[in-house]
Amino acid sequence: MSTARTPLLKSLPATTTSPRIAEPTRGTSGSSAPKVVGRKAVPIAVRPDRQTGDGRYPIAWLTISAPRGASPTVTSICECGRNLFAAGLRKALALIEDHTDHRTRCPLRTDQEGAAA
Repeated sequence: MSTARTPLLKSLPATTTSPRIAEPTRGTSGSSAPKVVGRKAVPIAVRPDRQTGDGRYPIAWLTISAPRGASPTVTSICECGRNLFAAGLRKALALIEDHTDHRTRCPLRTDQEGAAA
């Protein structure tokens, strides 16, 4: 067996054999004191969603993937807890039809006003 060759990489840092304490970098003014951020207004990272909608939101998703030359896959997910997967043409078509039917039967989509209390 031959010994493994060390790969040739650019800019390999020199390794030290003794531990040492990290030193702060020098600033542009020549002092080594850390820079302090002034009291300027900083925009928040997460802003509220200002979209005004009509109150509707998605509760069911149907994901179809049919790459060329491969068998299609379908995933049906709903907020009511439904999470189904099918692979193959016949099973995928059946799941698409079942997902369409589930849209009429889903307890989150049906009108609850006429239900008995």
